[in-house]
Amino acid sequence: METIKVYIVRESDGTYSSYMDDKNNLPYGLVGEGSTVAEAIDEWNMAYNDMRKLFEEEGREFVEARFSFAYDVPSFLLYYAGKLTYAGLAKLTGVSAAQLSQYANGYRNPSPKTTAKIQTALHDFGQELSQLQLI
Repeated sequence: METIKVYIVRESDGTYSSYMDDKNNLPYGLVGEGSTVAEAIDEWNMAYNDMRKLFEEEGREFVEARFSFAYDVPSFLLYYAGKLTYAGLAKLTGVSAAQLSQYANGYRNPSPKTTAKIQTALHDFGQELSQLQLI
C-alpha cells in the first residue's frame, strides 16, 4: 500500500484545503476543504471513502492508500494552537512568539530557512519525547 503525501494549507480566506502530492500512482484524485484543519481532513477521508464506493459500483479495482499529512507553517500553528503555545514553540525553535503569531495570522510568511528550522526543532523535540520514560 502506497503512502501518499497530502498537503494541508490555509487559504487566503481563512479556510483550509487538503490536496495530494501530484507524484503518486493513484488512478483518482482527492481534495478536502473546511473551516478548520480537522474539517479539511474529515472531508478528505469522506472523499476517499466515497471514491472507494464509486470504484466498487463501477466494478473497477480500487487502489488503497495511506496518507501522510504535511502542513504549511500557518496551518500547523493554528491546528496545534490548543496544544502548543507560541511561547513554548519559541523556546523550542528559536523563532520568536511574535513572529510565530504573525505566521499563523497570515501577516508574514516564513522563509524556507525558517520553515526548516521550525520543522527540525519539532522533530528533535518529538524524538526527545519518544525516548522519554516516566517513573
